[in-house]
Amino acid sequence: MAHIIAEAGTNHNGSKEKAIELIQLAARAGADSVKFQIINPWGLYLPGQYSYGHYDIKKVIAIRESTVLPDETYHELDKESSKVGIAFSASVFDEQGLDLLLSMSPPYIKIASCDLNNIRFLKQVIARGKKVVLSTGMSSLQDIEKTMNELSRNGKPDIVLLHCVSVYPAKTEQANLSFITTLRKTFGTEVGFSDHTGESIAACMALALGATWFEKHFTTDRTQEGFDHAYAMEEEGFTRYVADIRAAEVAMRPVSDKISDAERYTRKRARRSLYASRRIAAGQTVTDEDVLCVRPEGIMNADDIGLIIGKTAANDIEQFEPFALEKVK
Repeated sequence: MAHIIAEAGTNHNGSKEKAIELIQLAARAGADSVKFQIINPWGLYLPGQYSYGHYDIKKVIAIRESTVLPDETYHELDKESSKVGIAFSASVFDEQGLDLLLSMSPPYIKIASCDLNNIRFLKQVIARGKKVVLSTGMSSLQDIEKTMNELSRNGKPDIVLLHCVSVYPAKTEQANLSFITTLRKTFGTEVGFSDHTGESIAACMALALGATWFEKHFTTDRTQEGFDHAYAMEEEGFTRYVADIRAAEVAMRPVSDKISDAERYTRKRARRSLYASRRIAAGQTVTDEDVLCVRPEGIMNADDIGLIIGKTAANDIEQFEPFALEKVK
């Protein structure tokens, strides 16, 4: 069964109450886990004043600092998640955040795309022996191979590779979903899809290509200030997103009998069968003109017509009576 991660990120905007709302929303939507981002801004950015494109680093750090939650709050959120029946985890960006997350026994550790080549940190994470969900945005196949080779030097780590296009938001046609197949064939790991598109169609296609993990940003209100609200899904959309993946998963599930009871009902009224077009006396040879091939489904199927043409009626056959093998000889 697919694992759907409800990506809360920092969409709590530094509020424990909003974080609890996000947990409750994720549980109502039917996600498997809710995931936050434990970011210590002072260990993420180069100190100083500088800009990159339209990003003013001083302003970025100030926003990041405003979303930092105390360690004890994360423990409260973990308990709230358990209370409402959803697993709790987080993306971590340094060893301090890693230690905090592991104090709560999460089902996995999430590593964002920005750290795919952060080998020193990744080795620290792998050493903890926990399943790692690693996003591959902004990375070439060669980048991913280099990282996986480094992490596999002391045995095969338990890693899920999430295909990711780091565009916010991404258009469906930018999803490059065939790369999911490349990840599966190249690394033989579980694969998934970190989805930044606005609908569920890309996720359902990813499922068909073998993705079993899905990550989707969500929020209580897209109009809020913050990095991730604008392209996140609100409750109605996220609930539908989860439901679409679940429905697609059921649709792809192998079944022992191709024809369901519902389809048998349709076949009964829609399939043609063989009926007498007129009265046929006993001993009379059945000709093509004697046979109607019409709905509904009866005793002999349309493809059985060769079994009665040219045969002799064993008894009188009345007009519109269904043909059966025992009625001819």
